[in-house]
Amino acid sequence: MNKIRKTIEYFGRILELSTGDWAKQAGGSVLVRYGDTVVLVAVTADKKDKEDLDFLPLTVEYSERMYAAGKIPGGYFRREGRPTEEEILKSRLIDRSIRSLFPAEYKKEVLVVATALSVDQENLPDILGIIGASATLCLSNIPFSIPLGAVRIGKINGEFVVNPIAQELDMSSLDLVVTATKDNVVMIEANAKEIPEEQILEAVIIAREAIEPIINLITELVKEVNPQKDILKTVEYDKELVDKVKRFVEERFSRGDFQTGDKLQREDAMYLLLEEGVEYFKEDCSGKEALIRSIVFKYFKSALRYQVIHDKIRIDGRKPDEVREIGVTTGVLPRVHGSAVFSRGQTQVLTTVTLGAFQDVQHIDGLGMDEYKRYMHHYNFPPYSVGEARPMRGPGRREIGHGSLAERAIVPILPEEETFPYTIRTVSEVLESNGSTSMASVCGSSLALMDAGVPIVSPVAGISIGLIKEGPEYALLVDIQGIEDALGDMDFKVAGTRTGVTAIQLDNKTVGIEVNLLKEAFEEARKSRNFILDCMENNISSSRTDLSLYAPHITSFEIEAGKIGELIGPGGRVIRKISQDTGAQIDIKDSVGKGYITAPSKEALQKAQKYIDAILKGVKVGETYEGRVTRIVPFGVFVEIAPSKEGLLHNSQIINTYKSRGQVSLNINDQVMVVVKEIDHLGRINLTQKGSTED
Repeated sequence: MNKIRKTIEYFGRILELSTGDWAKQAGGSVLVRYGDTVVLVAVTADKKDKEDLDFLPLTVEYSERMYAAGKIPGGYFRREGRPTEEEILKSRLIDRSIRSLFPAEYKKEVLVVATALSVDQENLPDILGIIGASATLCLSNIPFSIPLGAVRIGKINGEFVVNPIAQELDMSSLDLVVTATKDNVVMIEANAKEIPEEQILEAVIIAREAIEPIINLITELVKEVNPQKDILKTVEYDKELVDKVKRFVEERFSRGDFQTGDKLQREDAMYLLLEEGVEYFKEDCSGKEALIRSIVFKYFKSALRYQVIHDKIRIDGRKPDEVREIGVTTGVLPRVHGSAVFSRGQTQVLTTVTLGAFQDVQHIDGLGMDEYKRYMHHYNFPPYSVGEARPMRGPGRREIGHGSLAERAIVPILPEEETFPYTIRTVSEVLESNGSTSMASVCGSSLALMDAGVPIVSPVAGISIGLIKEGPEYALLVDIQGIEDALGDMDFKVAGTRTGVTAIQLDNKTVGIEVNLLKEAFEEARKSRNFILDCMENNISSSRTDLSLYAPHITSFEIEAGKIGELIGPGGRVIRKISQDTGAQIDIKDSVGKGYITAPSKEALQKAQKYIDAILKGVKVGETYEGRVTRIVPFGVFVEIAPSKEGLLHNSQIINTYKSRGQVSLNINDQVMVVVKEIDHLGRINLTQKGSTED
């Protein structure tokens, strides 16, 4: 195939799609360029169907090569290793955009690889990865034929901006990624600074309109290439057998064995139904047990969906807009800096908070500008939370994705670094899972932060809204549990405060969601979020006024560039001396002219602060210092009141406590409290212990 290239001017830059030149042995490949950011997307599919699977075996790998930004990787080997968290999150972004557009019957293993080859530090490569995946799949032999577009929306100075550059995003109160087909919204991911739902919806509508030129561009490319698509294999069921199975399921569903809020009881009932079905139809389908289980489950799903839409009753007896029972407990662990347990039905999450020093920030080694994170949220999902016995490994893609979602939900309500100079880490341990543990971890994190005394702007809660849709009829489900997620058509997670939204994640299992349905879902999410906030505030409504006894004490100070060397001292001698004498840790962030003191106690913090003030601002007459005796002379002692700052404490200025029969009883290295009496014209410091500079 010859190289084919299509371009459009897209919001001030050229968007280019080309194919037929690179990666020609792949099932399909497209090079996407926007500005000087270039992403190559290639897709391949296995030759054979995996007929025994009940899901699409799709794998998406997004890779960032450090050479793309003119960087050499860190670490010992100086090469890229296993995927970073950022690469995993972008892989998930692509996966969640394309997965629902594959035909349900397609069961071949598919690999989509997106590689960022060039990054200009302005145009972000994640959007290009989604566009490239859509175009490549449409050009391949895979029966994927619905073009998909993607766009990012920011909000800067009150105005929505389409595809803002990276520097503009730093000033934006919204970072919204929308993927959509010509007719419907497929995926949403966003973090926002308490933006009302109606404004988010307005941004989604703008995104839908902005996506149309991308879809048209892909359509033109596909039309010129004219790919030959594989023919889908359709499974033909014996109509008489299908009718028998349907009656079998309907009879047992009507017994009410599945109508329970207890997940384990329902799973046991489901297992018995499948096994009973295999036994019941063994003469009709000998050796085809998997087929029988598949048909039984299909009609169980149909019965459940019918009940929700037509009877407005969910499988656990709740109404569509009803939230499960909420449980809130704070301060559950004695030695951590903050803790809380949040429960919603059979979903239960323990979250802890750890407060650390500036040096505990996470440094990001990626294609963007050098940056760090002072807030980290980590999410763990142990097997026992769902009653399973399997080996525990490191965090998987799901754990990383859920942790990132909760992190984005919490960041907008954290105090500014200037007022609360701590590095903050929250960890959510899922103790029990039956639906939307990510939103439970948002609630638990908000509670634990307040328990730790972190002065957050406002509490945050999260909820997941589900959807069951059959033709024009549908039902929105508030606070979905696991089975409703598995058998439903949408998982719409919304987190926020009473003021507005802080994070969104929309996934769906259909070809998309209409905007009017999103509007209803936003309203249901807002009402249920406020209900959960009421429950949370019944336990704790604002941050505690004091930090934990076990939390470090931290303060910050301004430092001029010319004073940094004086504070550090030759070979770091001065700053080490401060740490040795006070037990405090000193960190200097010279890029912004700021330093941080981290100490184990308030007293140690104050002592270190005085030392630093003495160096940066000079010793002040009338100030009290705790010093160390360094020399003894006939007329008094010399006391070091700060590193490299020494003064004379004359015999006449020593209090009686340190005299015996008229003789000074001080020794080298004794700690004494002194006041600066005067500083003479030569800069010599005279000290006193008599409490007044006039004595």
